[in-house]
Amino acid sequence: MNPILNQNLFLVKEHVGMFKAANNYDIYHPESNQITMNCRENNLGFFTKMLRFTDYKRMTPFDIEITAESGEKIISVKRGIAWLRSTVEVFDEKDRLVGTFKQKFFSFGGKFEILDKNEKPLATLQGKWTGWDFKFSHENKQLAQVSKKWAGMGKEFFTSADNYVLQIEDTVAQDSPQRQLILAAVMCIDMVLKE
Repeated sequence: MNPILNQNLFLVKEHVGMFKAANNYDIYHPESNQITMNCRENNLGFFTKMLRFTDYKRMTPFDIEITAESGEKIISVKRGIAWLRSTVEVFDEKDRLVGTFKQKFFSFGGKFEILDKNEKPLATLQGKWTGWDFKFSHENKQLAQVSKKWAGMGKEFFTSADNYVLQIEDTVAQDSPQRQLILAAVMCIDMVLKE
């Protein structure tokens, strides 16, 4: 696992554009305000691009890749066509399955079960439908939080609705696959729950 995932705070900024089909993000270091990772959706097919501009946007497949600023792959996140609920797969830098997210039926605000590669529950992602406040938890312990609020350096990023912060708790081990899955899930919130 890439050591860049050992930090506990990530500032995420979405690329905005009027006619953009792809979902692209930059991930910043909170103290230096330097880009440390990129999240890109480079391989969109023609029909997927067209559907992204319709009411079927939430059902379209995606294939995103998170890379270090140097270009080294850290994680890839993939989903096929989503009919009733989403199942998202997360792969490490060597394209080995790390785990999956499975969207729960009939949950207000959105809820995902985050499973390891053997389908063992590692966390739950639960959000509020009224805003950008999502929490990762397991066995009644908070593992991480995604929010639009942060009082540290880099707060100038929070001037639009497309920027947010991921804060991972110290209790999540630095070499835990939970870190890969949490970061991957954050990149999917917009595509699966919010659009």
